[in-house]
Formats: sequence, C-alpha cells, structure tokens
Amino acid sequence: MSEYICPHCGKPIYDDEALLCLYCGENLERGVGLLGRIKYSPHWLIIAAVVIVVLVAFIVLMSR
Repeated sequence: MSEYICPHCGKPIYDDEALLCLYCGENLERGVGLLGRIKYSPHWLIIAAVVIVVLVAFIVLMSR
C-alpha cells in the first residue's frame, strides 16, 4: 500500500484506488486503468517506444 499526497490539501491518501481526496473531496488527478497511467508517465518515453516499434515494423517489412 503506497502513500499518495493530495495535490490540493497536502494530506496523505493511503487508498490506492481512491480518485477523490478523503479530506477535501478534490480530484486526486490519478489515472484510471492502463490508459490513465500512460497519461501521467513521461511523454518522451512513450514517443521513443512508438518510434522504435515503427522502425522495427519497417525493417521487418523491408526484409521480406
């Protein structure tokens, strides 16, 4: 169980699945599901992964 800090009131939230702060009721701005987690990850990592996949697909296509 990890601790998450509310960006609005600064109090710790211990519920991993909570989307609203228990104390102030504001949105915790957490992602929901796989796509929500991708939203908050570094964008350069996602872009690099997409570029690598496209390059590998191009190489495989050209080798046939």
